[in-house]
Amino acid sequence: MCSSTDESRETAHASAGVWHDWEVSESLAGKLLIASPRLVDPNFDRTVVLILQDDEEGTVGVVLNRPTTEKIEDHLPEWSARAARPGLVHYGGPVAPQTAIGVGGGAEGMAVGVPGLGLIDLGNSPADDGPPVRVYSGYAGWGQGQLSDELTMGSWYVVQAAPDDPFDAPEGMWRRVLRRQAGSLALVSTYPDHVELN
Repeated sequence: MCSSTDESRETAHASAGVWHDWEVSESLAGKLLIASPRLVDPNFDRTVVLILQDDEEGTVGVVLNRPTTEKIEDHLPEWSARAARPGLVHYGGPVAPQTAIGVGGGAEGMAVGVPGLGLIDLGNSPADDGPPVRVYSGYAGWGQGQLSDELTMGSWYVVQAAPDDPFDAPEGMWRRVLRRQAGSLALVSTYPDHVELN
């Protein structure tokens, strides 16, 4: 149950057109962007995006819930043994689709703002006994101030990422991540896919 203080904060925050979990710091690295129902861009419809970098140069993230049918063993055979199940490349975003980005569990790799997750250099040979790695093709990118504008318009909800989010099943992820949030944000998980049919 929300306190009156929580409710007043939530109401004030909703009126500003921006939603986030009240633990969001100045940097968005390590946070999730959850596409709001009002975001109609087909590249990001019902997506969950893990932010890997957020600084004065802009923001970079990968879409977590868009698997492809491409097998990792066909593109990065060295990493196939470490690939998170089911061993498919995930669509990371519309920017530079030829670029492969690896996100791994454990302490391996460059920190991304989530304890237990790291950015993996797929150009190196993998350790055989390392934790699983999710491989993404391309990424989502925003120039300086661009994402801030989208947040102000209410295109995204910002929440804290969990270490197992990149390895969760893509199907239904959008609703599951919303459902675990506190307050009325969880109710957005019940929003129909096609409003015109209701």
